[in-house]
Amino acid sequence: MTGLDRPRRLRRTPAMRRLVAETTLQPRQLVLPMFVADGLDEPREISSMPGVLQHSMDSLRKAAVEAVAAGVGGLMLFGVPLPEDKDASGSKASDPDGILNRGLRALADEVGGATVIMADTCLDEFTDHGHCGVLSADGAVDNDATLHRYVEMALAQANSGADLLGTSGMMDGQVGAIRRGLDAVGRTDTGILAYAAKYASAFYGPFREAVGSSLQGDRRTYQQDPANRREAIRELELDLAEGADIVMVKPAMSYLDILRDVADRSTVPVAAYQISGEYAMITAAAERGWIDRRGAVLESLLGIRRAGADIVLTYWATEAAHWLDQR
Repeated sequence: MTGLDRPRRLRRTPAMRRLVAETTLQPRQLVLPMFVADGLDEPREISSMPGVLQHSMDSLRKAAVEAVAAGVGGLMLFGVPLPEDKDASGSKASDPDGILNRGLRALADEVGGATVIMADTCLDEFTDHGHCGVLSADGAVDNDATLHRYVEMALAQANSGADLLGTSGMMDGQVGAIRRGLDAVGRTDTGILAYAAKYASAFYGPFREAVGSSLQGDRRTYQQDPANRREAIRELELDLAEGADIVMVKPAMSYLDILRDVADRSTVPVAAYQISGEYAMITAAAERGWIDRRGAVLESLLGIRRAGADIVLTYWATEAAHWLDQR
């Protein structure tokens, strides 16, 4: 067997494998999505996402401190208003006293400067029809009218302490409109995390429970068609031209080819969102003893990093950070 090529030499021991590892997974690369719900005195579990909570203001602060202590790189906040506070224009989204903006101020007071505070800059949680924008008379999402609301929402979030604004609505021109709106009032330091490639996915189901969605119909007229690959690069290039500071692919695990394409072309950091359905699948399989939970979680995160993500949004961020710290 002389002359046989033996790649196994570099897999022989844990120390050797660590030495030659091509991809790293570190707590600082993880972002924890969080939900803060109005009217709660105690946190409330989300049934389709075991282990994930709708937070009260107190539990939000506590969970944020734990995440930061674990070394997590950032926190992405979603607001869940009372059903009676929803309306056609999502007015509570830009209200300084709306639940999301109150939550952002709580995070800024508690952990501001120690982590990166991110806000979901989208109307869907706040509208009574559940769409990511305002509707025209014929029931379609009005792109340009929605941009005005996004700017108002962005300014409220920046004033509440958000470091990055997550433009998840997939309206044409949203990054440029928000950038101009921020700059016009001197908010030049507030960054934009652009959802450059966000697909109309079946894996969002548990998230709709998490935010108490009122969605009527679907979002296929503005989120991308899962059949399309090249379109993601068109969206990426538009967001970069409009001033995106970070770009994101969502979902992550079913769109690793898209993530690789975006990472190969992006001139700014690339994020990927391991979404609620992806979380729920691994959780459910692990609960039934079909897979090893810790191993599957870490492997899934490593796979997203290997595909090109600099940053991974995952509901396991704090727990995974603790695991990584024990290695």
